Amino acid sequence: MRIASFLPAATEMIYLLGLEDQLVGRSHECDYPSRALLKPVLVEASLVLSGLTSAEIDAAVGARLASGQSLYRVDAGKLRAAAPDLLVTQNLCQVCGPAGTEVSRVLATLPVPPRILWQSPRRYSEVLEAVRALGLATGRDVAANAWVAQAEARLRSVGAATAGLPRVRVAYLEWLEPIYGGGHWIPQMLEWAGAQDANARDGSDSVPIPWEDVIAQRPEVVFVAPCGFDATRAAELSRVLRERPGWNELPAVTAGRVYALDANAYFARPGPRLVDGVELLAHLVHPEHCAWHGAEAAYVRLD
Repeated sequence: MRIASFLPAATEMIYLLGLEDQLVGRSHECDYPSRALLKPVLVEASLVLSGLTSAEIDAAVGARLASGQSLYRVDAGKLRAAAPDLLVTQNLCQVCGPAGTEVSRVLATLPVPPRILWQSPRRYSEVLEAVRALGLATGRDVAANAWVAQAEARLRSVGAATAGLPRVRVAYLEWLEPIYGGGHWIPQMLEWAGAQDANARDGSDSVPIPWEDVIAQRPEVVFVAPCGFDATRAAELSRVLRERPGWNELPAVTAGRVYALDANAYFARPGPRLVDGVELLAHLVHPEHCAWHGAEAAYVRLD
């Protein structure tokens, strides 16, 4: 089977299930594991956003989408040359990758369109189902089910460690200009980690929220996790928060519990590393009860 992936989370699943040799093309954003960078790029970005502030990125993305244009450009010639039997893509978010109408339009130009496996999870349980579905479609259902069982065991372990502890008030900021709260699977991850965010939207799209709503819940921990960025870049973007009224009076700020997270690796992509993300959140919320054995670069503690 020849597989193409337009979705970074799906590419991670492909490698997880031992399908590396069958991957014949990827999106430019499919950068994990690093071996995936050796695969041909079939999808490129239509906008150059490097070096922009979060407000500038929001404006540029909003203007392009408002004009009816996509943020991605699928190379139909390269896709024809790759000749995939199976294409894994999404129809959840126009910002996360090529979406439904665009994908269908490109596939219509192919002499033999591939089978499409749509992955558009909104909650964590649907992420596990996406792994199972990919395993079933590729003959790796045994491996997929084994990984899901392992992931569920790890989540039960975190849940058991935090079950009897006080729920910590947190603010999970998915974007900074404007402020977005956490959506989709983030509230579930926070719950397992022993935290609660009154502004998060379980199973729903992340939406802009008033800064006053963040102030009102007086978070004891703040997570700065702008979608698509690692912890270092998140820390740089976080400087705008210091200009917000009431920032210095937040309990999280006075206690030194503000963390820039590697959202790109552990939170924004609905893939296998969300399990690591839960363990990271639990460690930062309840460090005396939950250890973190992952990468040091997963987060940066902000002054």
